[in-house]
Amino acid sequence: MIVETWDEYLKLVSDHPLREWAFRGQRDAAWRLWPTISRELGNRGVKNQFWPAQEHRIIRIFQRKALHFLDKVPEVVDTPQWMALIQHHGGPTRLLDFTWSPYVAAFFALESSVSDSAVWAVNAQKLGAYAYGPKFPARSRPPSPQEVLRMVGMRGRDAVAIGEPYFKNRRVVAQSGTFACPSDITRPVDEILSKKKGVVAKLVLRAKLRRRALRELYRMNITYATLFPDLDGLGRSLHFELENHWQFDPTEG
Repeated sequence: MIVETWDEYLKLVSDHPLREWAFRGQRDAAWRLWPTISRELGNRGVKNQFWPAQEHRIIRIFQRKALHFLDKVPEVVDTPQWMALIQHHGGPTRLLDFTWSPYVAAFFALESSVSDSAVWAVNAQKLGAYAYGPKFPARSRPPSPQEVLRMVGMRGRDAVAIGEPYFKNRRVVAQSGTFACPSDITRPVDEILSKKKGVVAKLVLRAKLRRRALRELYRMNITYATLFPDLDGLGRSLHFELENHWQFDPTEG
């Protein structure tokens, strides 16, 4: 679906059926919904059949080394919490960041875009929305992401769950964040969801609406400084300040 104006976008995300969906902004409209773990393994030439085992391995590596940097260490078996931590700190996981706020999604789509961007929407109620954990049965090793999905009743290669760890970090709270968690990491999530009727939509935001949209989002206090409530977020927020000025518009004239 092509969205030509900011007002058109606001109407689409405020009305049925998208009003209760979860959203993800991407700065390039051509991008698929690939998890970072899939992109990394694909770029490194790892054969598809080894992807789940490699993913499980790096979760265990992170767990064994992260305690030096954490004030509170999650339980070893709480795989969703560990994946969220890895995602939070820039590591590759199968989690795809979504948000319950269409305004936050629009910000992520538009802030660094230079052409048409996109907001993806998924029907979380139809897919199943979960708060994972905080505890899983004791075992000798942490459950794999596929085992976590099976524990909440999500089965089969086409299973995609929407949810987040029971205990949310500050960024997830600030962004009204949630995650899409696919069972199969060898296919993009949009391809998997396309098999199900009425669960995924793609809104292509024309580049011409960017200026007005970001000004409105700025007035709503949606910036990197508020979405990433730490010094990194404040630093990232300065990029938009370079083009946003109260006395004049530096992009004109």
